[in-house]
Amino acid sequence: MIEIIGLEGLPIIKEEDDLAQLICSIAEKRGISVKDGDAIVITHVVVSRAEGNLLDLDKIEPSEFAKSLGQRLNKDPALIEVILRQSKSIVRMGNGNIITETKHGFVCANAGVDRSNVPGERNVVLLPANPDLSARRIRKKIRKITGRDVAVIISDTNGRPLRDGQINVAIGVAGIEPIRSRIGEKDLFGYVLKVKRIAIADELASAAELVIGQADEGVPAAIIRGYVYPKSQKARANKLIMPKEKDLFI
Repeated sequence: MIEIIGLEGLPIIKEEDDLAQLICSIAEKRGISVKDGDAIVITHVVVSRAEGNLLDLDKIEPSEFAKSLGQRLNKDPALIEVILRQSKSIVRMGNGNIITETKHGFVCANAGVDRSNVPGERNVVLLPANPDLSARRIRKKIRKITGRDVAVIISDTNGRPLRDGQINVAIGVAGIEPIRSRIGEKDLFGYVLKVKRIAIADELASAAELVIGQADEGVPAAIIRGYVYPKSQKARANKLIMPKEKDLFI
């Protein structure tokens, strides 16, 4: 049986807060102590807040290009300037939206720059500078505190080509191979699978969003228990990024 347990009761995360310690403490208090094989999903917003990865838009001087885009897209030029600084390239623009490729290689709206769940009217939170490293540090600390071997997934909300609505995806992983290959296995009728590769880190991130709160629930992390995932000590979330030569949508 697979369980998805929201970690209710975590405080508002501030810079230099120890997320691993807080997660372990809350889990212990709730009687659901961290166990071997757990997958712990944490929203990127609280990871970035703990790492101090916030900016005040009032302190940003927009470039002339950002000002021009602001008029064209009806967006705050200071916000656009931050988005541009976090991007390698602009992928698409239109209908007030800007899709970019981030410095990490993720293609997403606004380079992942987020205003939701951020204290301060003019503050924005950026993606973690190195989400995989952030996940590894949290995983290592959890193991030090509990002695348990877990996976850690850092998640973000993303849109999808040709599908309405958003889902959570993995932008940082530790202790879990993000893709499970089924190639070579047989289906119910003996057909040998040739292309099936399951993005399990994304699926776990989306499953966690069923209990992680985006509004007033205040649940920024969840434990997924009972799912047997392939372990990896060298996991990288960029394995989930479609190579440009295979991408039919960009």
